[in-house]
Amino acid sequence: MPPHAHEASAPLRLLLCGLRGVGDIDLPNRSIRGRPLMVSDLRGTDDPGALARAGAGCEAAVVVSDRPLPDVGTRRLLEIVRLIELDHMLVLVESPDGEETPPSQTGSAAAREPGEVTVTLGRNSADLRRHLDDWLDSLPDVAPSPDAPFRVSVSGAPSAQMAVATIVAGSVRPGDRIAAVETGRVAGVLAVEVEGEARAAAGPGDTATIRFDAPLGPVAGDVLAAAGDRPETCDQFAADLLWLGPDPLLPGRAYRIEIGPRQVAGSVTRIKHRLAGDGASSASSTLRSGDRGRVNLSLAQSIAFEPFERNRVLGTFTVADTASGRTVGIGTIDFALRRAANIHRQAVDVTKAARAAAKAQRPALLWFTGLSGAGKSTIANLVEKRLFALGHHTYLLDGDNVRHGLNRDLGFTAADRVENIRRVAETAKLMVDAGLITLASFISPFRAERQLARDLLAEGEFVEVFVDAPLGVVEARDPKGLYAQARAGRIPNFTGIDSPYEPPAAPELHLETHRRSADELADEVVAYLDRAGFLYRTGG
Repeated sequence: MPPHAHEASAPLRLLLCGLRGVGDIDLPNRSIRGRPLMVSDLRGTDDPGALARAGAGCEAAVVVSDRPLPDVGTRRLLEIVRLIELDHMLVLVESPDGEETPPSQTGSAAAREPGEVTVTLGRNSADLRRHLDDWLDSLPDVAPSPDAPFRVSVSGAPSAQMAVATIVAGSVRPGDRIAAVETGRVAGVLAVEVEGEARAAAGPGDTATIRFDAPLGPVAGDVLAAAGDRPETCDQFAADLLWLGPDPLLPGRAYRIEIGPRQVAGSVTRIKHRLAGDGASSASSTLRSGDRGRVNLSLAQSIAFEPFERNRVLGTFTVADTASGRTVGIGTIDFALRRAANIHRQAVDVTKAARAAAKAQRPALLWFTGLSGAGKSTIANLVEKRLFALGHHTYLLDGDNVRHGLNRDLGFTAADRVENIRRVAETAKLMVDAGLITLASFISPFRAERQLARDLLAEGEFVEVFVDAPLGVVEARDPKGLYAQARAGRIPNFTGIDSPYEPPAAPELHLETHRRSADELADEVVAYLDRAGFLYRTGG
Protein backbone atom coordinates (compact mmCIF):
# COMPACT_ATOMS: atom_id res chain seq x y z
CA MET A 1 0.00 0.00 0.00
CA PRO A 2 1.48 3.40 -0.91
CA PRO A 3 2.00 5.94 1.87
CA HIS A 4 -1.26 7.40 3.22
CA ALA A 5 -3.36 5.15 1.00
CA HIS A 6 -5.56 4.31 3.99
CA GLU A 7 -6.03 7.96 4.85
CA ALA A 8 -7.08 8.79 1.28
CA SER A 9 -10.05 6.48 1.64
CA ALA A 10 -10.71 7.20 5.32
CA PRO A 11 -14.46 7.19 5.97
CA LEU A 12 -16.42 10.37 6.52
CA ARG A 13 -17.57 9.90 10.09
CA LEU A 14 -21.02 11.34 10.68
CA LEU A 15 -22.83 11.78 14.00
CA LEU A 16 -26.60 11.38 13.63
CA CYS A 17 -28.50 12.45 16.73
CA GLY A 18 -31.80 13.84 17.91
CA LEU A 19 -34.24 13.38 20.74
CA ARG A 20 -36.94 12.63 18.18
CA GLY A 21 -36.76 11.31 14.64
CA VAL A 22 -37.77 13.29 11.58
CA GLY A 23 -39.34 10.74 9.24
CA ASP A 24 -37.14 7.86 8.20
CA ILE A 25 -33.55 8.87 7.60
CA ASP A 26 -32.00 6.09 5.58
CA LEU A 27 -28.26 6.37 5.08
CA PRO A 28 -27.29 3.37 2.95
CA ASN A 29 -23.70 2.57 2.12
CA ARG A 30 -22.42 5.28 -0.17
CA SER A 31 -19.27 7.25 -0.76
CA ILE A 32 -18.61 10.98 -0.60
CA ARG A 33 -16.07 11.75 -3.31
CA GLY A 34 -14.48 8.35 -2.89
CA ARG A 35 -14.81 8.22 0.91
CA PRO A 36 -17.18 5.69 2.50
CA LEU A 37 -19.78 7.08 4.89
CA MET A 38 -19.56 5.83 8.50
CA VAL A 39 -22.58 6.81 10.61
CA SER A 40 -22.78 6.85 14.43
CA ASP A 41 -26.55 6.77 14.84
CA LEU A 42 -27.39 7.97 18.35
CA ARG A 43 -30.94 9.11 17.70
CA GLY A 44 -33.08 8.53 20.75
CA THR A 45 -30.26 8.55 23.30
CA ASP A 46 -30.51 11.03 26.14
CA ASP A 47 -26.95 10.40 27.37
CA PRO A 48 -24.91 13.54 26.62
CA GLY A 49 -21.71 11.68 27.51
CA ALA A 50 -22.32 9.11 24.76
CA LEU A 51 -23.03 11.91 22.30
CA ALA A 52 -19.83 13.76 23.20
CA ARG A 53 -17.65 10.65 23.03
CA ALA A 54 -19.09 9.59 19.68
CA GLY A 55 -19.05 13.11 18.29
CA ALA A 56 -15.40 13.67 19.22
CA GLY A 57 -14.49 10.99 16.69
CA CYS A 58 -16.65 12.45 13.88
CA GLU A 59 -16.16 15.16 11.27
CA ALA A 60 -19.79 16.24 10.75
CA ALA A 61 -23.19 15.99 12.40
CA VAL A 62 -26.87 15.82 11.52
CA VAL A 63 -29.25 16.89 14.30
CA VAL A 64 -32.94 16.09 13.85
CA SER A 65 -36.02 17.33 15.70
CA ASP A 66 -39.78 17.25 15.26
CA ARG A 67 -40.32 20.57 17.00
CA PRO A 68 -39.51 24.11 15.87
CA LEU A 69 -36.39 25.69 17.30
CA PRO A 70 -35.64 26.70 19.98
CA ASP A 71 -36.85 23.36 21.36
CA VAL A 72 -35.13 22.76 24.72
CA GLY A 73 -33.96 19.22 23.91
CA THR A 74 -32.65 20.16 20.49
CA ARG A 75 -30.94 23.26 21.87
CA ARG A 76 -29.07 21.06 24.34
CA LEU A 77 -27.93 18.78 21.50
CA LEU A 78 -26.70 21.78 19.55
CA GLU A 79 -24.74 23.01 22.59
CA ILE A 80 -22.98 19.65 22.82
CA VAL A 81 -22.18 19.48 19.10
CA ARG A 82 -20.90 23.04 19.10
CA LEU A 83 -18.75 22.42 22.17
CA ILE A 84 -16.89 19.61 20.39
CA GLU A 85 -16.57 21.91 17.39
CA LEU A 86 -18.25 19.92 14.65
CA ASP A 87 -18.32 22.91 12.29
CA HIS A 88 -20.22 20.99 9.61
CA MET A 89 -23.70 20.51 10.98
CA LEU A 90 -27.10 20.01 9.37
CA VAL A 91 -30.12 20.71 11.56
CA LEU A 92 -33.31 19.14 10.23
CA VAL A 93 -36.48 20.47 11.82
CA GLU A 94 -39.92 19.16 10.94
CA SER A 95 -42.41 21.95 10.32
CA PRO A 96 -45.58 21.64 12.41
CA ASP A 97 -47.68 22.93 9.49
CA GLY A 98 -45.93 20.79 6.88
CA GLU A 99 -44.43 23.81 5.09
CA GLU A 100 -40.81 23.83 3.96
CA THR A 101 -38.56 26.89 4.30
CA PRO A 102 -35.29 27.57 2.47
CA PRO A 103 -32.08 26.44 4.18
CA SER A 104 -30.44 29.02 6.45
CA GLN A 105 -26.74 28.99 7.21
CA THR A 106 -25.02 30.19 10.36
CA GLY A 107 -21.67 29.73 12.02
CA SER A 108 -18.72 31.60 13.47
CA ALA A 109 -16.06 33.15 11.29
CA ALA A 110 -13.82 30.22 12.19
CA ALA A 111 -16.29 27.70 10.78
CA ARG A 112 -15.32 26.17 7.46
CA GLU A 113 -17.98 26.09 4.73
CA PRO A 114 -20.74 24.98 4.74
CA GLY A 115 -20.80 25.77 8.48
CA GLU A 116 -24.09 25.14 10.25
CA VAL A 117 -27.13 24.70 8.02
CA THR A 118 -30.71 24.62 9.33
CA VAL A 119 -33.52 23.23 7.18
CA THR A 120 -37.19 23.32 8.14
CA LEU A 121 -38.90 20.45 6.34
CA GLY A 122 -42.34 19.39 5.33
CA ARG A 123 -43.28 15.73 5.76
CA ASN A 124 -42.13 14.54 2.35
CA SER A 125 -39.43 11.90 2.78
CA ALA A 126 -38.14 12.57 -0.74
CA ASP A 127 -37.47 16.21 0.17
CA LEU A 128 -35.73 15.06 3.32
CA ARG A 129 -33.43 12.76 1.38
CA ARG A 130 -32.74 15.43 -1.23
CA HIS A 131 -31.63 17.96 1.40
CA LEU A 132 -29.48 15.38 3.12
CA ASP A 133 -27.79 14.30 -0.12
CA ASP A 134 -27.20 17.89 -1.23
CA TRP A 135 -25.64 18.71 2.13
CA LEU A 136 -23.37 15.65 2.14
CA ASP A 137 -22.20 16.43 -1.40
CA SER A 138 -21.45 20.02 -0.39
CA LEU A 139 -19.14 19.04 2.47
CA PRO A 140 -15.52 20.04 1.94
CA ASP A 141 -12.66 17.63 2.48
CA VAL A 142 -12.77 17.10 6.23
CA ALA A 143 -10.73 13.89 6.26
CA PRO A 144 -8.44 13.34 9.27
CA SER A 145 -4.96 14.70 8.62
CA PRO A 146 -2.66 11.97 7.26
CA ASP A 147 0.15 13.54 9.27
CA ALA A 148 -1.68 13.35 12.62
CA PRO A 149 0.39 11.50 15.25
CA PHE A 150 -0.72 7.94 15.89
CA ARG A 151 -3.00 7.50 18.91
CA VAL A 152 -4.91 4.38 19.94
CA SER A 153 -7.32 3.58 22.76
CA VAL A 154 -6.94 0.03 24.09
CA SER A 155 -10.17 -1.88 24.79
CA GLY A 156 -8.61 -5.29 25.46
CA ALA A 157 -5.28 -7.09 25.65
CA PRO A 158 -5.35 -10.86 24.98
CA SER A 159 -1.62 -11.01 25.82
CA ALA A 160 1.36 -8.82 26.70
CA GLN A 161 2.22 -8.68 22.99
CA MET A 162 -1.23 -7.98 21.60
CA ALA A 163 -3.84 -5.22 21.90
CA VAL A 164 -7.37 -4.78 20.60
CA ALA A 165 -7.80 -1.06 20.14
CA THR A 166 -9.60 1.75 18.34
CA ILE A 167 -7.47 4.08 16.25
CA VAL A 168 -8.09 7.62 17.48
CA ALA A 169 -5.74 9.52 15.15
CA GLY A 170 -3.05 8.82 12.56
CA SER A 171 -2.38 5.35 11.22
CA VAL A 172 -0.41 2.26 12.23
CA ARG A 173 1.54 -0.17 10.04
CA PRO A 174 3.81 -3.15 10.56
CA GLY A 175 7.26 -1.87 11.40
CA ASP A 176 6.06 1.19 13.34
CA ARG A 177 7.46 1.77 16.83
CA ILE A 178 4.71 2.12 19.42
CA ALA A 179 4.85 3.22 23.08
CA ALA A 180 2.49 2.71 26.00
CA VAL A 181 2.08 6.30 27.16
CA GLU A 182 1.77 5.76 30.91
CA THR A 183 4.48 3.08 31.33
CA GLY A 184 6.86 4.24 28.59
CA ARG A 185 7.40 0.70 27.27
CA VAL A 186 8.19 0.55 23.54
CA ALA A 187 7.72 -2.24 20.99
CA GLY A 188 7.59 -2.68 17.23
CA VAL A 189 4.40 -3.55 15.34
CA LEU A 190 4.51 -7.05 13.79
CA ALA A 191 1.02 -7.18 12.26
CA VAL A 192 -2.25 -5.25 12.03
CA GLU A 193 -5.65 -6.92 11.60
CA VAL A 194 -9.06 -5.33 11.04
CA GLU A 195 -12.16 -7.54 11.20
CA GLY A 196 -9.92 -10.62 11.21
CA GLU A 197 -8.03 -9.68 8.03
CA ALA A 198 -4.41 -8.60 7.82
CA ARG A 199 -4.02 -4.98 6.78
CA ALA A 200 -1.10 -2.95 5.54
CA ALA A 201 -2.41 -0.09 7.68
CA ALA A 202 -5.27 0.87 9.99
CA GLY A 203 -6.56 4.41 10.48
CA PRO A 204 -9.04 6.58 12.39
CA GLY A 205 -12.20 4.76 13.40
CA ASP A 206 -10.79 1.28 12.77
CA THR A 207 -10.91 -1.25 15.57
CA ALA A 208 -7.71 -3.22 15.07
CA THR A 209 -5.82 -6.10 16.59
CA ILE A 210 -2.18 -5.08 16.85
CA ARG A 211 0.61 -7.58 17.49
CA PHE A 212 3.95 -6.49 18.90
CA ASP A 213 7.49 -7.89 18.68
CA ALA A 214 8.10 -7.47 22.44
CA PRO A 215 5.97 -7.43 25.61
CA LEU A 216 4.26 -4.03 25.77
CA GLY A 217 1.88 -5.11 28.54
CA PRO A 218 -1.15 -3.03 27.49
CA VAL A 219 -4.36 -3.13 29.52
CA ALA A 220 -7.85 -1.85 28.78
CA GLY A 221 -7.89 1.92 29.13
CA ASP A 222 -4.29 2.43 28.03
CA VAL A 223 -3.35 4.91 25.35
CA LEU A 224 -0.71 3.81 22.84
CA ALA A 225 1.14 6.30 20.66
CA ALA A 226 3.92 6.71 18.15
CA ALA A 227 7.14 6.15 20.11
CA GLY A 228 8.63 9.42 18.90
CA ASP A 229 5.55 11.56 19.56
CA ARG A 230 3.76 10.68 22.78
CA PRO A 231 1.01 12.74 24.45
CA GLU A 232 1.56 14.20 27.90
CA THR A 233 0.30 12.83 31.18
CA CYS A 234 -0.98 15.20 33.83
CA ASP A 235 -3.58 15.48 36.60
CA GLN A 236 -4.61 19.15 36.43
CA PHE A 237 -6.02 21.05 33.47
CA ALA A 238 -7.59 24.29 32.34
CA ALA A 239 -10.80 23.43 30.52
CA ASP A 240 -14.01 24.65 28.92
CA LEU A 241 -17.01 23.03 30.64
CA LEU A 242 -20.69 22.82 29.67
CA TRP A 243 -22.70 22.00 32.82
CA LEU A 244 -25.75 19.77 32.30
CA GLY A 245 -26.60 18.52 35.79
CA PRO A 246 -29.88 19.40 37.51
CA ASP A 247 -27.93 20.55 40.58
CA PRO A 248 -25.36 23.36 40.42
CA LEU A 249 -21.68 22.52 40.07
CA LEU A 250 -19.85 22.71 43.39
CA PRO A 251 -16.08 23.30 43.20
CA GLY A 252 -14.27 20.60 45.16
CA ARG A 253 -17.11 18.05 44.88
CA ALA A 254 -15.99 14.60 43.74
CA TYR A 255 -17.17 13.46 40.31
CA ARG A 256 -16.14 10.69 37.91
CA ILE A 257 -14.12 12.18 35.05
CA GLU A 258 -13.70 10.30 31.78
CA ILE A 259 -10.98 11.40 29.35
CA GLY A 260 -10.45 9.18 26.34
CA PRO A 261 -10.48 5.58 27.61
CA ARG A 262 -9.73 6.47 31.24
CA GLN A 263 -12.22 7.10 34.06
CA VAL A 264 -10.88 8.54 37.33
CA ALA A 265 -12.08 10.49 40.33
CA GLY A 266 -11.74 14.24 40.03
CA SER A 267 -13.22 17.63 40.77
CA VAL A 268 -13.48 21.17 39.49
CA THR A 269 -11.19 23.13 41.78
CA ARG A 270 -11.94 26.59 40.44
CA ILE A 271 -14.50 28.32 38.23
CA LYS A 272 -12.53 31.10 36.56
CA HIS A 273 -15.55 32.65 34.85
CA ARG A 274 -18.87 31.86 33.25
CA LEU A 275 -19.28 32.35 29.49
CA ALA A 276 -22.38 33.94 27.97
CA GLY A 277 -23.73 32.99 24.55
CA ASP A 278 -21.95 35.93 22.93
CA GLY A 279 -18.62 34.91 24.45
CA ALA A 280 -18.65 37.55 27.20
CA SER A 281 -17.36 36.35 30.57
CA SER A 282 -18.55 37.05 34.10
CA ALA A 283 -17.47 36.01 37.58
CA SER A 284 -19.35 33.07 39.09
CA SER A 285 -18.96 30.75 42.05
CA THR A 286 -20.98 27.96 40.42
CA LEU A 287 -22.39 26.76 37.10
CA ARG A 288 -26.06 25.88 36.67
CA SER A 289 -27.65 23.63 34.08
CA GLY A 290 -26.90 24.99 30.61
CA ASP A 291 -24.07 27.27 31.80
CA ARG A 292 -20.69 27.16 30.14
CA GLY A 293 -17.52 28.25 31.88
CA ARG A 294 -13.74 28.17 32.07
CA VAL A 295 -12.60 25.96 34.93
CA ASN A 296 -9.61 24.25 36.48
CA LEU A 297 -9.93 20.46 36.72
CA SER A 298 -8.03 18.19 39.13
CA LEU A 299 -7.84 14.39 38.86
CA ALA A 300 -6.90 11.78 41.45
CA GLN A 301 -4.15 10.46 39.14
CA SER A 302 -2.25 11.50 36.05
CA ILE A 303 -3.63 10.30 32.73
CA ALA A 304 -2.75 10.65 29.06
CA PHE A 305 -4.34 13.63 27.35
CA GLU A 306 -3.89 16.16 24.57
CA PRO A 307 -5.29 19.67 24.16
CA PHE A 308 -8.60 19.61 22.34
CA GLU A 309 -7.28 21.66 19.43
CA ARG A 310 -4.76 18.89 18.69
CA ASN A 311 -6.83 15.77 19.42
CA ARG A 312 -10.58 15.98 19.92
CA VAL A 313 -10.88 12.46 21.38
CA LEU A 314 -8.13 12.78 24.03
CA GLY A 315 -9.08 16.42 24.62
CA THR A 316 -12.78 15.81 25.34
CA PHE A 317 -13.97 14.77 28.79
CA THR A 318 -17.24 13.96 30.52
CA VAL A 319 -18.23 14.52 34.15
CA ALA A 320 -20.52 12.00 35.85
CA ASP A 321 -22.28 12.02 39.22
CA THR A 322 -20.60 9.46 41.47
CA ALA A 323 -23.85 8.07 42.88
CA SER A 324 -26.11 7.86 39.82
CA GLY A 325 -23.47 7.60 37.09
CA ARG A 326 -25.43 10.20 35.12
CA THR A 327 -23.43 12.57 32.91
CA VAL A 328 -23.65 16.07 34.38
CA GLY A 329 -21.01 17.87 32.34
CA ILE A 330 -19.04 17.82 29.10
CA GLY A 331 -15.81 19.67 28.51
CA THR A 332 -12.75 20.20 26.39
CA ILE A 333 -9.17 20.51 27.64
CA ASP A 334 -7.34 23.74 26.86
CA PHE A 335 -3.95 22.93 28.39
CA ALA A 336 -2.23 21.24 31.33
CA LEU A 337 -1.55 23.36 34.39
CA ARG A 338 2.23 23.52 34.50
CA ARG A 339 2.37 23.56 38.27
CA ALA A 340 0.95 20.02 38.17
CA ALA A 341 3.55 18.83 35.67
CA ASN A 342 6.39 20.29 37.74
CA ILE A 343 5.41 18.51 40.96
CA HIS A 344 6.60 14.93 41.39
CA ARG A 345 6.08 12.48 44.22
CA GLN A 346 9.23 12.03 46.29
CA ALA A 347 10.25 8.39 46.79
CA VAL A 348 10.75 7.47 50.47
CA ASP A 349 12.48 4.46 51.98
CA VAL A 350 10.13 3.97 54.95
CA THR A 351 6.84 2.84 53.44
CA LYS A 352 3.28 2.76 54.72
CA ALA A 353 3.54 -1.02 55.08
CA ALA A 354 6.69 -0.68 57.19
CA ARG A 355 5.11 1.93 59.44
CA ALA A 356 2.02 -0.22 59.92
CA ALA A 357 4.04 -3.37 60.63
CA ALA A 358 5.98 -1.52 63.35
CA LYS A 359 2.63 -0.74 64.96
CA ALA A 360 1.29 -4.31 64.61
CA GLN A 361 -1.79 -3.16 62.71
CA ARG A 362 -3.22 -2.51 59.26
CA PRO A 363 -3.87 1.17 58.61
CA ALA A 364 -7.48 2.16 58.00
CA LEU A 365 -9.82 5.12 57.92
CA LEU A 366 -13.04 4.64 59.90
CA TRP A 367 -15.44 7.26 58.60
CA PHE A 368 -18.33 7.87 61.04
CA THR A 369 -21.20 9.65 59.27
CA GLY A 370 -24.71 10.54 60.42
CA LEU A 371 -26.96 13.35 61.58
CA SER A 372 -25.90 15.75 64.28
CA GLY A 373 -26.68 14.13 67.63
CA ALA A 374 -26.75 10.58 66.24
CA GLY A 375 -23.79 9.55 68.41
CA LYS A 376 -20.84 9.69 65.99
CA SER A 377 -18.35 11.43 68.28
CA THR A 378 -19.40 9.37 71.32
CA ILE A 379 -18.88 6.03 69.56
CA ALA A 380 -15.70 7.13 67.77
CA ASN A 381 -14.22 8.24 71.08
CA LEU A 382 -15.11 4.90 72.72
CA VAL A 383 -13.61 2.95 69.79
CA GLU A 384 -10.36 4.91 70.01
CA LYS A 385 -10.15 4.29 73.78
CA ARG A 386 -10.57 0.53 73.24
CA LEU A 387 -7.98 0.41 70.46
CA PHE A 388 -5.52 2.47 72.50
CA ALA A 389 -5.99 0.13 75.47
CA LEU A 390 -5.15 -2.78 73.15
CA GLY A 391 -1.86 -1.09 72.23
CA HIS A 392 -2.86 0.21 68.78
CA HIS A 393 -1.87 3.54 67.28
CA THR A 394 -4.79 5.79 66.41
CA TYR A 395 -5.90 9.36 65.79
CA LEU A 396 -9.40 10.81 65.95
CA LEU A 397 -10.44 13.68 63.65
CA ASP A 398 -13.64 15.27 64.93
CA GLY A 399 -15.84 17.67 62.98
CA ASP A 400 -16.03 20.34 65.67
CA ASN A 401 -12.30 20.18 66.47
CA VAL A 402 -11.01 20.65 62.90
CA ARG A 403 -13.22 23.72 62.46
CA HIS A 404 -11.20 25.42 65.20
CA GLY A 405 -8.02 25.20 63.13
CA LEU A 406 -7.65 23.48 59.76
CA ASN A 407 -11.10 24.53 58.54
CA ARG A 408 -11.76 27.63 60.61
CA ASP A 409 -12.33 29.67 57.43
CA LEU A 410 -15.27 27.52 56.26
CA GLY A 411 -18.97 27.97 56.93
CA PHE A 412 -21.85 25.57 56.35
CA THR A 413 -23.00 26.25 52.81
CA ALA A 414 -23.01 23.27 50.45
CA ALA A 415 -19.75 24.49 48.87
CA ASP A 416 -18.08 24.93 52.28
CA ARG A 417 -19.23 21.46 53.41
CA VAL A 418 -17.66 19.97 50.28
CA GLU A 419 -14.34 21.75 50.93
CA ASN A 420 -14.47 20.81 54.63
CA ILE A 421 -14.66 17.12 53.83
CA ARG A 422 -12.08 17.35 51.02
CA ARG A 423 -9.49 18.80 53.42
CA VAL A 424 -10.30 16.26 56.12
CA ALA A 425 -10.06 13.39 53.63
CA GLU A 426 -6.63 14.54 52.45
CA THR A 427 -5.46 14.88 56.05
CA ALA A 428 -6.80 11.43 56.93
CA LYS A 429 -5.00 9.98 53.90
CA LEU A 430 -1.68 11.23 55.30
CA MET A 431 -2.47 9.66 58.67
CA VAL A 432 -3.31 6.33 57.04
CA ASP A 433 0.00 6.59 55.15
CA ALA A 434 1.66 7.00 58.55
CA GLY A 435 0.27 3.57 59.46
CA LEU A 436 -2.39 4.81 61.83
CA ILE A 437 -5.92 3.57 62.37
CA THR A 438 -7.63 6.90 61.78
CA LEU A 439 -11.14 7.75 62.94
CA ALA A 440 -13.07 10.60 61.31
CA SER A 441 -16.34 11.78 62.85
CA PHE A 442 -18.23 14.13 60.52
CA ILE A 443 -21.82 14.59 59.46
CA SER A 444 -20.47 14.49 55.87
CA PRO A 445 -23.97 14.68 54.41
CA PHE A 446 -23.14 14.12 50.75
CA ARG A 447 -22.37 10.70 49.26
CA ALA A 448 -20.05 12.25 46.67
CA GLU A 449 -17.67 13.59 49.33
CA ARG A 450 -17.62 10.29 51.23
CA GLN A 451 -16.83 8.58 47.93
CA LEU A 452 -13.99 11.06 47.41
CA ALA A 453 -12.51 10.02 50.75
CA ARG A 454 -12.87 6.34 49.81
CA ASP A 455 -11.23 6.90 46.42
CA LEU A 456 -8.18 8.50 48.04
CA LEU A 457 -7.28 5.26 49.82
CA ALA A 458 -6.25 1.80 48.74
CA GLU A 459 -8.89 -0.88 48.32
CA GLY A 460 -10.18 -2.04 51.73
CA GLU A 461 -8.68 0.81 53.78
CA PHE A 462 -11.88 2.88 53.98
CA VAL A 463 -14.54 1.71 56.45
CA GLU A 464 -17.80 3.65 56.27
CA VAL A 465 -19.68 3.59 59.59
CA PHE A 466 -23.26 4.85 59.34
CA VAL A 467 -24.29 6.07 62.80
CA ASP A 468 -28.04 6.03 62.33
CA ALA A 469 -30.84 7.54 64.39
CA PRO A 470 -34.19 8.91 63.15
CA LEU A 471 -34.55 12.68 62.92
CA GLY A 472 -37.17 12.67 65.68
CA VAL A 473 -34.74 10.89 68.03
CA VAL A 474 -31.79 13.22 67.42
CA GLU A 475 -34.06 16.27 67.75
CA ALA A 476 -35.29 14.95 71.09
CA ARG A 477 -31.70 14.48 72.24
CA ASP A 478 -30.42 17.81 70.79
CA PRO A 479 -27.45 17.92 73.22
CA LYS A 480 -26.18 21.23 71.81
CA GLY A 481 -29.55 22.86 71.22
CA LEU A 482 -28.80 23.09 67.51
CA TYR A 483 -32.03 21.64 66.15
CA ALA A 484 -34.11 24.08 68.15
CA GLN A 485 -32.09 26.99 66.79
CA ALA A 486 -32.32 25.62 63.24
CA ARG A 487 -36.11 25.25 63.54
CA ALA A 488 -36.24 28.86 64.73
CA GLY A 489 -34.30 29.96 61.64
CA ARG A 490 -31.21 31.03 63.57
CA ILE A 491 -28.91 28.39 62.00
CA PRO A 492 -29.23 28.23 58.20
CA ASN A 493 -28.12 25.24 56.09
CA PHE A 494 -28.57 22.81 58.98
CA THR A 495 -28.44 19.16 57.97
CA GLY A 496 -31.77 17.40 58.36
CA ILE A 497 -33.75 20.64 58.56
CA ASP A 498 -33.04 22.83 55.51
CA SER A 499 -30.03 21.00 54.11
CA PRO A 500 -30.19 17.34 52.97
CA TYR A 501 -28.47 14.29 54.39
CA GLU A 502 -27.75 11.46 51.93
CA PRO A 503 -27.51 8.20 53.91
CA PRO A 504 -24.93 5.61 52.84
CA ALA A 505 -26.20 3.01 50.38
CA ALA A 506 -23.86 0.18 51.48
CA PRO A 507 -21.79 1.07 54.56
CA GLU A 508 -19.38 -1.44 56.02
CA LEU A 509 -21.07 -0.92 59.41
CA HIS A 510 -24.60 0.27 60.19
CA LEU A 511 -25.00 1.29 63.84
CA GLU A 512 -28.52 2.11 65.09
CA THR A 513 -28.03 4.21 68.21
CA HIS A 514 -31.72 4.32 69.11
CA ARG A 515 -31.73 0.51 69.49
CA ARG A 516 -28.40 -0.27 71.24
CA SER A 517 -26.04 1.44 73.65
CA ALA A 518 -22.92 3.32 72.57
CA ASP A 519 -20.73 0.79 74.44
CA GLU A 520 -22.27 -2.14 72.58
CA LEU A 521 -21.82 -0.41 69.23
CA ALA A 522 -18.20 0.52 70.00
CA ASP A 523 -17.51 -3.15 70.76
CA GLU A 524 -19.08 -4.06 67.40
CA VAL A 525 -16.71 -1.71 65.57
CA VAL A 526 -13.64 -3.14 67.29
CA ALA A 527 -14.82 -6.69 66.59
CA TYR A 528 -15.25 -5.79 62.91
CA LEU A 529 -11.69 -4.44 62.74
CA ASP A 530 -10.39 -7.63 64.34
CA ARG A 531 -12.33 -9.91 61.95
CA ALA A 532 -11.22 -7.87 58.93
CA GLY A 533 -7.56 -8.24 59.84
CA PHE A 534 -6.76 -4.67 60.84
CA LEU A 535 -5.62 -5.66 64.34
CA TYR A 536 -2.57 -7.92 64.26
CA ARG A 537 -2.16 -10.36 67.13
CA THR A 538 1.19 -10.16 68.88
CA GLY A 539 2.90 -12.22 71.51
CA GLY A 540 2.16 -15.81 72.47
